[in-house]
Amino acid sequence: MPELAADDFISIDDDPAGDSSAPEQARWRVLIVDDDHEVHEATVFSLGKTVIEGRRLEFLHAASAAEALAILRQEDDIAVIMLDVVMEREDSGLELVRRVRDELARSDVRIVLRTGQPGYAPELQVIRDYDINDYKTKSELTLTRLTTTLATAIRSYRQLHDLAAGRRGLETMALSFAELFGQRDLRGLGRTVLQQAAALLGGSVSGLLVLADACRVDEDSSARAMRAPDGAEPAPTASGLRVLAALGDLDVDAQLSPPLLARLVACLTQARNIHGDCSTQLCLGGPGGVTGVVHLQTSRSLSEIERRLLDVFAINAAASVENARLVEALDRQAFADPLTRLPNRACFIAAIDQELAARAPLTGQHVALFDLDRFSEINDALGHRLGDLLLGEVARRLGATAPTALLARVGPDVFGLLGDAVALAPNVLLAVLAAPFVIEGFALSLRATLGCADLLLTDDGGRGALRAATIALNIAKRRNRGGFADYSRAMAAEREESLALLNDLRAAIRGEHDLQLFYQPQIELCSGRIIGVEALLRWRRHGGDFVRPDHFIPLAERSGLIVDLGAWVLDAALAQIYEWEARGISGLRMSINVSLAQFRSASFLPLVEERIRRLALPAGCVELEITESMAMLGADSLIETLGRLKALGLSIAIDDFGAGFSSLAYLQQLPVDRLKIDRAFVTALSQPTSGQPIARMIVDLGRALGLVVIAEGVETAEQEAQLITMQCAEAQGYLYARPLPAAEFERWLAARSLPAAAASAARQ
Repeated sequence: MPELAADDFISIDDDPAGDSSAPEQARWRVLIVDDDHEVHEATVFSLGKTVIEGRRLEFLHAASAAEALAILRQEDDIAVIMLDVVMEREDSGLELVRRVRDELARSDVRIVLRTGQPGYAPELQVIRDYDINDYKTKSELTLTRLTTTLATAIRSYRQLHDLAAGRRGLETMALSFAELFGQRDLRGLGRTVLQQAAALLGGSVSGLLVLADACRVDEDSSARAMRAPDGAEPAPTASGLRVLAALGDLDVDAQLSPPLLARLVACLTQARNIHGDCSTQLCLGGPGGVTGVVHLQTSRSLSEIERRLLDVFAINAAASVENARLVEALDRQAFADPLTRLPNRACFIAAIDQELAARAPLTGQHVALFDLDRFSEINDALGHRLGDLLLGEVARRLGATAPTALLARVGPDVFGLLGDAVALAPNVLLAVLAAPFVIEGFALSLRATLGCADLLLTDDGGRGALRAATIALNIAKRRNRGGFADYSRAMAAEREESLALLNDLRAAIRGEHDLQLFYQPQIELCSGRIIGVEALLRWRRHGGDFVRPDHFIPLAERSGLIVDLGAWVLDAALAQIYEWEARGISGLRMSINVSLAQFRSASFLPLVEERIRRLALPAGCVELEITESMAMLGADSLIETLGRLKALGLSIAIDDFGAGFSSLAYLQQLPVDRLKIDRAFVTALSQPTSGQPIARMIVDLGRALGLVVIAEGVETAEQEAQLITMQCAEAQGYLYARPLPAAEFERWLAARSLPAAAASAARQ
């Protein structure tokens, strides 16, 4: 290489201010390979202060091809090789080019060949056959040409390097997309977004993911119940921003500095990405507007390709944040009660499972179910809006009374509590309802029933604990409504027996072989004539012992099976009276009990109409018995239904009259035919203190309203005599006959009819 003249010493710099501002760590690395030591010194002297593309140059030196290969194997960021063609051999430089490209697979490094003996390697052939940037003789490399050649090579290296970086970045993003969209919670997603951004840029990266206040992570009761150990609510800044995740040197709990806060706010308000010197703010925008910012700090300025890659990355990060927000919203709907914002049943069960998994021992941990009695009646009377407000007030009182317990809404009017025995003391919880609730001027008094279960006594996790508390609650409702019951394993056995009984009853209805109607005669008191029978259901379980009606009838009512059971009774009773009429056993009235659930069923009236018309039974031979409480419901639909039944030729009786509270004004509007005196008042006729007043009052009331009165439960001649004195029209009870199967009733009827027929013949 010729000696460089002073006037050739010029600096070609793409960035005029680069010499003073280029960071020390940002340099282009140039490998000089030449066996002439002076060439190394002259090159460094000439180019030592040159700045290209904003960076200074750093030189590495090798005196042979072997030394150059060793350096290239260790250093992977060499931009340019300035290579002498002729060194230890005349083709050493060309052989090194081949090995760099083929053996080391270094396609990005740029190579400038220099030679002092051009005849050894023809220029055109070398440029055609070898992957090099330039081929110059040392004699023509003035400082200007040398700098220009180097700048061209570095630009080529940068372009290739940026393309490779872009390709790697796109591959990294493609791999990250699945992980980003696989995140189901915002906190986990925040950490993943920052980690993926760091992987995209490489090197040392710190970052924050910040959400706008409108997109904060909700911290409602369901979130508290299901919160992960590190799932604390992010604290808001004065600007309403919340730091969701942090990476590197930045801390999720640290206060945002004023300069950083200003950049974040600028990114949000301008709704665009901001790329600064070693600092980037990526705007996370979606269909609902800007949701947050990803802030990144790097140890170097980012290249243009890296900035463009981050712009694409921000779009996918924003979509993944929107996806996670949607998932969390769906989770809140799945695990939270929308009315009270308390955990719902599913969340409550999961919380119990967490408690069972986390605590050992479980001594003292209980589940309680707080069931509001007759709440549906308040809803019906005042409307659902006031009912909803009332539920909210009950939830507020319960939460204040048991602040350490987890409170959930597990049913329409049932609250669940999970806590220790002290927090869930029954007398404390039930006292919550001692004072009336004032809702929009209405003073409402409530009563609740409580079922409690110790977790030590339960099995099958949260579902088993809730099932145990439900068993206790149901038993409390049956035995001690307004009080409480504690679960015991004996209760579980009782429940299992009830379920088995219910399954057998369902099978009996389908098979009809275990169910049977018995018939109790009804007597006209003035003549002793048999005027009718009451159909009474009996169930012989598995063909063995009879199950008491007061055992299986309430079970059928609680389970909803009473409608099917009532339909079976109706069919069987109508078929029996039809058979008796066909066989000449006529003049009897068949009384059939109808439950409230059956009466309210949409299928009831069409079923009765179809059966009566099909059988063409004589008018007055079928009577339906409804309870006094059912008759006092007061709905216009009740009067309409009773009217349609009367139009079919049926008579209507009010059963157990006197056991409830009747409105006399309403009673006279009902199209009924008969009042049945409750057996309790008939039994009282045998007691000298209570005596006749109520029974006499009912008889007098019935006569005043033009209704026939029948007394049930007549067991003694004394009771019969008093009823006759009161002018009660009809009676039934053990004094005359117990309920009998159809065949036995027919024999009883025949036996009773013979003396009556003989007496009639004697009188004639």
